Amino acid sequence: MVEGAATGDALVLDTPLSLWGGLDPETGDIIDQRHPQWRANVTGWVLVMPVGKGSSSASSILLEAVRLGTAPAAILLAEPDAILALGAAVARELYGVAPPVIVLDGSIYGRIRAGQNVTITPDGTVNING
Repeated sequence: MVEGAATGDALVLDTPLSLWGGLDPETGDIIDQRHPQWRANVTGWVLVMPVGKGSSSASSILLEAVRLGTAPAAILLAEPDAILALGAAVARELYGVAPPVIVLDGSIYGRIRAGQNVTITPDGTVNING
């Protein structure tokens, strides 16, 4: 997906999130009222979710969140999501910074709990701290 280093506490989403219509890039708030984590803020968190949801416009929302400094520190997924990876790759190209987007195997994905500190090394290794 998109490699990079990051550290932050885990914000584990119960269901996939569509960034288009689901995330306010100006604030980093989840604005989809039907989402279980409605009103949570993703800024600086390691966002853990099964997969992205929704349209190809999600990459532009991630790109805008990176530009505004409201993006998650990293995005960890259970399944590949080319749209989120595209947004992060373009952000890295345009702004020189982007959240790593990593697909985890099931054994690691299932062990991450909300609030745990997570470190992603530059080679894509994910360490759960605590």
